[in-house]
Parts: sequence; structure tokens; C-alpha cells
Amino acid sequence: MAKDKLHVALLFGGNSSEHDVSKRSAHNIYDAMDKEKYDVKLFMFTKDGILIDDEASRRIFDGEPEDQVVQEAYAKMDLDSPLAPIKVLEAAGPIDFFYPVIHGNLGEDGTVQGLFRLLKKPYIGTGIAGSAMAFDKDLTKRILDHAGIRNTPYILLTPDNRADYPWHRIEEELGGLVFVKPAKQGSSVGIHKVTSAAEYDAALADAFGYDFKVLVEQGLDHPREIEISILGNEEPIASKLGGISVPAGDDFYDYNNKFVDASGVVFDLPVPTSDKLREEITTMALKAYKALDLKGMARLDFLVDQNDVPYLGEPNTLPGFTNISLYPQMWKISGIDYSELIDRLIQLGIEEFNHNNEISYSFKSLGEEHVGEKRYH
Repeated sequence: MAKDKLHVALLFGGNSSEHDVSKRSAHNIYDAMDKEKYDVKLFMFTKDGILIDDEASRRIFDGEPEDQVVQEAYAKMDLDSPLAPIKVLEAAGPIDFFYPVIHGNLGEDGTVQGLFRLLKKPYIGTGIAGSAMAFDKDLTKRILDHAGIRNTPYILLTPDNRADYPWHRIEEELGGLVFVKPAKQGSSVGIHKVTSAAEYDAALADAFGYDFKVLVEQGLDHPREIEISILGNEEPIASKLGGISVPAGDDFYDYNNKFVDASGVVFDLPVPTSDKLREEITTMALKAYKALDLKGMARLDFLVDQNDVPYLGEPNTLPGFTNISLYPQMWKISGIDYSELIDRLIQLGIEEFNHNNEISYSFKSLGEEHVGEKRYH
């Protein structure tokens, strides 16, 4: 008798700037999943943050206009219900495992991970706390500093202290080349290279549109960009390294290079490095993975200066799986193909779920309440 298939809910989309990136990643993952092993249902989070059902999600997968499909789906839903964002799960049938492919806001920040925990179901990737910390570049850097993992110096700006850091003060403390970044955004959204007061003011105006915390980070002079993929829970393993070279006229590996037009980008797989640099990046990545309490998978991005000194940029707990994305490509050159990678990620999610179920949440009944004497003076 054939073994029952695992019922997997593949979630994608979301109300973040990375909505379309998520759709591409999910399509690739769905196509690579072994349908002999998995019964896969599709659920897209709309740009409003509302989950639509398998039928509507498949229509969008098949190329129908998203806005039209979403409006038709909304017409069948009670959007005034407090459970409207997840109501479609009620009639979805059996779900054994959640596979979120939601980049950015609500996907990588611990939000859907909290939902899965409430539903008492296993899921792919890092848990609530680890996701939230890794998504916040400020919290990530604080943890990296505490763990002794090299990263670039920065100044944190908020609406309260923004006026205290005009360009001349930034230049004095961090130098004349900085990067301005929203603390909680991904895929280079809202990131600007800054070398002047005018660029600085414009960059802050844009970055504060994405978050109330903004990092002004010390820049490196023409660094190399090197990435590494990590896979595992308690005993993670690291892939070979991948390198990225952007066109000469581009400042850095920006959103356009990542997802729109990568025709001018050169990907080195694996990237040629010295043994010393490769070992240092691998050691730093695995140490950061554990320090940030990451699980399942992550892609970690490094900048390497002219002296071959690596600086950890940031982790990505739900890295892209588009045709351009390096996470699966680095595993391919390391001996793990696309379908096997998905199998491993699902198994790691189940293992982490079972591991967490070993924790005791028993409680002692309080019984009758006994209150001590109160003295008022």
C-alpha cells in the first residue's frame, strides 16, 4: 500500500515590497516538489494581507491578472470578520505542514511563524524569536556584536534622534561613504549608497518611509559580495561560497539586479577565494546562525574588503528561490539538488516541531486564593 502523501500548504505573496519576488520563489518551489510525496495546496497572501484559497491562488500561478482574481475572491469572503486574513484555512482540508515562501514583512519577521505555532503545525525555517531578530538589522547587529562576529559599524536613527545626526556628524563618525537602510526590510528595498549631504537627506526620507528605525552603516570601498547557504537545526552545515559581481556602473547588488534584470550580474559558483577566507566566512556564518537561533535554512551575505577581511552583512531566513537566487544554486554546486533540498527542509521543519514538543508546559493549579494582610500607611 502506498504511503500517504504529506499535505503541504505553500504560502506566498504578502503585503510587503517583496510580494512579486515571493510569487516567483513559490512557483519554482512548487514545480520542484515531488508530487508523489506531497499533496500541495496553494495559498496566496494578497497585498492587503488576506489569504485567498487554493483555487484562486492557482489561477494567479497560471498567469491570470492578480488584481482581478483577488477581487473575485474577496467577493466570496466576509472581509469584516476578525479572522478574515486566515479564514480560508478553515475549509482547506487536512494540512500537515506549512511551507511559507513569504519574503519580508509578515513572512520573515515572526508573524506567520506565530500563526503556525497557534495552529500546532510544523513549518519550514526559523521560529518566532529567531525570525524577528534576524529580520531587524539593528537587533541582528547587536547580537553579532555580543557574539564577537565582525560586522560594519553603524548608527541607529529614529524619529526621536534623527535631527541629532546631520550629514557632517555622520561623516565624522562613520566616514564619507555610508549606506542608509530601513531596519526591517529585505531585498535591498529602501537602501541607498550615500556620499554627500544631499544624498543623505534624500536617502533618509525614503528609508523612513519603510520603517521607523533606520541604520546608517559604514561603507566599504569596492567590497566583494560573497554569500553562503546554511542548512540544518542543531547541527547546521554550510555550502560552498557564491560570489556576486554587479555591472561597473552600479553601486551595489540592488533590487533591480536581484530580481528584475540580472543580465549584467556575474555569479561565481563557487567563488575563487583563499582557503583562509573561505574558512573564516564559513566559521563566521555557522557561529552567527547559532547565535541568532536560526533553524532550517538561511543565506548569509558578506562583504569582503580590499584586505580580504570579511564583514557579515545580514541573514535571510526565507531566502529567495527565484531563477536568480543563490541559496539553491549554492547547494546545487555543493551536491544537493533542488528537490532534495526541499525534502531536507521539510524534514528539518518536522524535526524541529517534534523537538519543541518535548518541552513541558505543565502548570500548577492555583486552587483557592489566599491573600495576605494589607497595611496602608
